[in-house]
Amino acid sequence: MKSLFSFRLVLDWRSPGEVWVKTEEGWEKKKILECCNFLLGQQDNLLTRYSVSDHSDEEKTDDNWNENENSEEKENKGSTNHFKRPRTKYSSESQYDGVIQPHCHITIKCTKEIAGFNGLSEALKRLDFRSAVHDVRRFHYICKLLDLLVSHKLNALSGCAQRVLFNIIEEVAHQVSQSQQNKHMLDRLLGQLREVVECACWGRPLGSTILWEQHLITINRIHEIADQIEIRQPGDNEEPQFDQLPEECVREVLLRLADHRDLERSAHAWGVMARLVDELRIWRELCQFHFSPRQIQSVVDSSPSTSEDWQLIYHKLRKCYGLREEYAEMIQLCRNCRCLFWHSIGHPCIADTDPHFMEKLEDVDKNSLYVPIPPQAFLKFFSL
Repeated sequence: MKSLFSFRLVLDWRSPGEVWVKTEEGWEKKKILECCNFLLGQQDNLLTRYSVSDHSDEEKTDDNWNENENSEEKENKGSTNHFKRPRTKYSSESQYDGVIQPHCHITIKCTKEIAGFNGLSEALKRLDFRSAVHDVRRFHYICKLLDLLVSHKLNALSGCAQRVLFNIIEEVAHQVSQSQQNKHMLDRLLGQLREVVECACWGRPLGSTILWEQHLITINRIHEIADQIEIRQPGDNEEPQFDQLPEECVREVLLRLADHRDLERSAHAWGVMARLVDELRIWRELCQFHFSPRQIQSVVDSSPSTSEDWQLIYHKLRKCYGLREEYAEMIQLCRNCRCLFWHSIGHPCIADTDPHFMEKLEDVDKNSLYVPIPPQAFLKFFSL
């Protein structure tokens, strides 16, 4: 049976041993595509993201391919001329049987023995940020990272990193449209993109004119998706409605909000929530979530008159120490193999394959081997 997923593979003459794949978005390293979502068994989006090459002069029929495949491989075996190497068929079904975990090896510190450079675009692809957007546990982490890149680092990114960034934002727009949630995050990203485009240098943003024309096309597509999003209200016949819940349940919902702005919006939405938001317990537990007892005590000691006003104490602590960042899932750094990975998926680690290395880790706290990496710390690995 003829495979549906066929791609053109070539070797890059600038990088011996690297195989490049022609995709809808341009040429990409096969090693990077190995960490993409279609190799994790999610092949539904494959046809929309990757396309089969339509160069008729370079395509071969299945019959000719089968007849010439063995002879061409023998001819080119051992040859150093990469232009003569035959193209091989690519099939995610036949070539890969197992699950390839998204991960990215990085250089923590450059030395005389180890010199390296971490590319942001390659890391975003290897960690499969584009499909990770559809995971509710990683959505807020990725949006925070996009917020930092668009607002502060966009002009410092390479053209390839910019293209990957805009593709991820477009995926965020599709996820918001599908889930009917977090529209304010998409609006914030679009507002920042609008400011970047408007603050142009000599009439256009810095960078390649052709590249930015492609970016503007992508931005317009994102705006079209955002404009078509309509938050659907639940039907009148669906029960129970939120306003039918007892105050105890509504209070438990408010106690799980970690952002004071969400509390303030809730107070404007419904009178019952407005009354509950004024309770001291809501703000006291919010303070205890974001700040340590020592930080809370320092503010209370400096202003004894406000010792019972937990809302005022919270805002003073927020201005003094900043808020704690909390995500359902974060990127982790493995100290064994210097690898970034998603904690819920894991990664291929040297500790799992080397028995001698495992002996060295017997007396080591396993929890200290994996370090959570917040979005700000993630960007520090890439010289931004």
